Amino acid sequence: MLDAADFLHPTSEWQRRYEALRASFVERLPARVVGERFGYAPGYVHLLRHLFRHGKIDFSEAPPSGRRSRVPPAVRTKIGAWRGQNLSAGEIAQLLSEEGTEISVRTVERVLAEEGFPKLPRRLRLKVGLTVKGASVPESSRAVTVADLDGQSFESAAAGVFLFAPFLSQLGILDVVRDAGLPGSQVIPASHYLVSFLALKLLGTERYAHVGDHAFDPGLGLFAGLNVLPKCTACSTYSYSVDAIHIHRLQAAFVKRAAKLGLYEGRVINLDFHTVPHYGDDSVLERHWAGARGKVMKGVLTLFAQDADSKLLLYTAADIQRSEADDQVTEFLTFWRRVRRGVAPTLVFDSRVTTYPKLSALNRAHVRFITLRRRGNSLLQRVDHLDGWTRIHIPHEKRNPNPEVHESTITLPHYDGAVRQVIVRGNGHEKPAFLISNDFESPVELLVGHYARRWRVENGIAEAVKFFHLNALSSPILTKVHFDVALTMIADTLYTMLARRLRGFEDCDAPKLFRHFVDGKGRIDIRGSRVEVTYPRRAHNPILRAVPWETLPRQISLPAGGELSLRFL
Repeated sequence: MLDAADFLHPTSEWQRRYEALRASFVERLPARVVGERFGYAPGYVHLLRHLFRHGKIDFSEAPPSGRRSRVPPAVRTKIGAWRGQNLSAGEIAQLLSEEGTEISVRTVERVLAEEGFPKLPRRLRLKVGLTVKGASVPESSRAVTVADLDGQSFESAAAGVFLFAPFLSQLGILDVVRDAGLPGSQVIPASHYLVSFLALKLLGTERYAHVGDHAFDPGLGLFAGLNVLPKCTACSTYSYSVDAIHIHRLQAAFVKRAAKLGLYEGRVINLDFHTVPHYGDDSVLERHWAGARGKVMKGVLTLFAQDADSKLLLYTAADIQRSEADDQVTEFLTFWRRVRRGVAPTLVFDSRVTTYPKLSALNRAHVRFITLRRRGNSLLQRVDHLDGWTRIHIPHEKRNPNPEVHESTITLPHYDGAVRQVIVRGNGHEKPAFLISNDFESPVELLVGHYARRWRVENGIAEAVKFFHLNALSSPILTKVHFDVALTMIADTLYTMLARRLRGFEDCDAPKLFRHFVDGKGRIDIRGSRVEVTYPRRAHNPILRAVPWETLPRQISLPAGGELSLRFL
């Protein structure tokens, strides 16, 4: 005869858990008391409460009368097939529910036991592709080719990066990586890593920690020859493995190939320092002058060299100590003579770049330079008493085109020989500028014009800070900064190559090109060795359709290989 004892001392396990939870939630008994009443440890009572709150306890099993619901043979076949895919009973019940067959998890477990399937080993949420909070976990990166993806079609939120694929092929990026000897791993080769970093740069990704925003995009993965881009930790670890010699060889190989394409001549080169600020307290970084902020601050000192005619960056250096700053001009000259033999450049820089003894060394090496003289109050007082001022015209869109100049020949302390001095006033600044140069042959208009164009390197650095997020220093590891600025140089070149093909946008900067052309989704279809990227209707698609893509390499010289076809609706 059934009585109250059946509730106080249940025999079936499911009823015992039910009564234990009822006593805990309804009668509000402590876990110790509930455990003593129903034969559970207090910790297990807490676990039951947790599982119940999160909906992970199922009380829908059959009553203890022994009657069981009949499962049709077709459903049994589906359950067996899904278990063959290592799906859990809960996942199988969910799939059956989506098909309109309502079966409890307990019934699925019973069918699996009757069919002879063993229980699955306990899996962490990470094993089933979920984080603790239930978010999906992206796949691990691995190298793929176009042949591996034959027949697949997918959407990509960053399909605009494929606009740069023909230009990367022109530059022979795979050969550049090989010549640089960059390190790789057994899973991800060096070329795949480099193109992954470039993809993030071309998209204006602020920090490599934000690579998770693109972790599920197969299009970006295909661009880099991977199923998906490497994760943040992999990117950071790889940047640490790249030494200064690797970056030096990378720049040399890239500049050689860019010069063969006629991207720049290197007759006049602008040089300028830039301090990448660091705001952390625990770092060993030195304090350097930050011109954009007008103060000395902790950071990484970097050097940029820019071709004055094309405005392209062609050299970078980082990890520069204060004691090494004066030698950077000669370091660049050594690099330039190795990659562009026979091209004698005119170097243009301000007074902070080097010292008078180093200028003397440049003069002995027959290298022309244009720089500023360090002016003091005595020099400024003498300007008002000088005669022989001449007004000149400079074809310059950003400066006063008609300044006054005064020419003379002077000597400098610790400089062997004489230099040409040109004092410029009426150039839009309150104080006159004192230009000095060892070029005694060029017209004064050309001399002043060359220095007036030095603002281009400052604009190039400003663009690198604004779009390529050069100042997003996430770590005081200096090699990582140098790798980042080298990638900035390559990305800047790619945007310039794209701009030169876009009618009416030849002189636009990277942010505008990204906003109008690169930032957008697309559909990628892979058929055999052919990769077709289709872009939806956009306002600037006619300009992209007018680009003679047929004159550019169609065979993708990227890690994944294949033949690229771009369609603009």
